[in-house]
Amino acid sequence: MDNIQNEKIIRLREVLDRTGLSRSMAYALIEKEQFPRPVSLGARAVGWLSSQIDAWITSRIPTSRQASSN
Repeated sequence: MDNIQNEKIIRLREVLDRTGLSRSMAYALIEKEQFPRPVSLGARAVGWLSSQIDAWITSRIPTSRQASSN
């Protein structure tokens, strides 16, 4: 992470809104190591690095384009 000062931690609701995933699907993908792991913010709070979510979304585009052209 080159510039941590510009990094933003986003909570689950925003992650789900940005990705279109359900809560259960996001956690299933985390278990399969196919989605970024959350960062602990405290005893009962987690968040995700916005840059990792952006990278995950970007990585899905070629896969979805390839699947739709078949």
